[in-house]
Amino acid sequence: MLQLLQCFYKQQWQISFASPAQQTEHMTDLSKLGIKAEHIELNNASFDAYIADKKADIVIFDRFMMEEQFGWRVEKFSPDSLRVLNTEDLHSLRQARHDAIKQNRPFASEDLFSDHGIREIAAIHRCDLTLMISEVETKLLIDEFHVPDTHVFHLPFMLPKPQDIDSLPCFEERQHFISIGNFRHAPNWDAVLQLKTEIWPKIRKRLPKAEMHIYGAYPPPKATQLHNTKEGFLVKGWAEDAQTVMKQAKLCLAPLRFGAGIKGKLVEAMQMGTPSITTTIGAESMHGGLPWNGVITDDMETFVDAAVSLYQDKESWLLMQQNGNRILQARYQAEEWEPTLINRLKLQFQLKESLRKKHFLGLMLRHHSLKSTQYMSQWIELKNKNEK
Repeated sequence: MLQLLQCFYKQQWQISFASPAQQTEHMTDLSKLGIKAEHIELNNASFDAYIADKKADIVIFDRFMMEEQFGWRVEKFSPDSLRVLNTEDLHSLRQARHDAIKQNRPFASEDLFSDHGIREIAAIHRCDLTLMISEVETKLLIDEFHVPDTHVFHLPFMLPKPQDIDSLPCFEERQHFISIGNFRHAPNWDAVLQLKTEIWPKIRKRLPKAEMHIYGAYPPPKATQLHNTKEGFLVKGWAEDAQTVMKQAKLCLAPLRFGAGIKGKLVEAMQMGTPSITTTIGAESMHGGLPWNGVITDDMETFVDAAVSLYQDKESWLLMQQNGNRILQARYQAEEWEPTLINRLKLQFQLKESLRKKHFLGLMLRHHSLKSTQYMSQWIELKNKNEK
């Protein structure tokens, strides 16, 4: 989201960032970009006047839940606005993969046909354009859920040019392993448990002086209780500067068994010149046909062997570091993606009326008889008023 805002800022567009979320100490200070952050309320008609007054050319919903909550209000009170959904990733895909893991069985495409999946795909069909960070998920929307390719745009991370590898800490200056990710995100917590129970004991046995450093926001007691100095398993919690701790580590470990989208932690590892060991889910849609900046494996014994070997092999480590740099240059350059995004948004805005008329599923899902989200919201709003 911040990359989108920075892209629009460079265009000198007038930007309003509206959120119903509570303020926290970790929030980005958008005022540095000249962007005013405004609070809006859920299930409240006050948003109607707010959006009507804005007369926005483009409204971007951050994840499908925001489209469910505010999409019908934007359509009603600002009908000329281009409605864009920024999915980040397919939540229903991540949930379906998680359910399969919990049931100890392979993931099947039918797992996507859940209430969660129906809600998310419906939100995508209702919008004029959906930004998809993953190529795999872009194809899934088009092939499996019949979203017109005119309504989907693959947009990965938009990053600055990678820094010169020689400016980063060298092999000899680095030590230990790192894993990083918000503890409230289920795939991250599952990965920490995999490290603690399946992976780290075997690595530590072969590298008795190495340490596993676990970083992430909002560590619950069940996470901090895993901290064990004797075992070299150190739960560090919130990192003041994620890039600093990443570039101090020799290897990043991400044994992700489920998830969706593309992984910020693994991109950050590439940016900091830190090779990584991950799974096929972890590396999905991230490197195209280019060699990975480490090892990709779903076999935990192979995962351990790769981590131990790469930790000690300088020549292979340097090769993997170069691989990461090539991936960044080939796939994530902001100077290439930003103008492509801007041109697509402008074109989508010009063609929005004709595209809306051609997309029958979208028309159907916006029909009054199917607007359960609108009616539920209005019911909650009325209920809240009566309780006051």
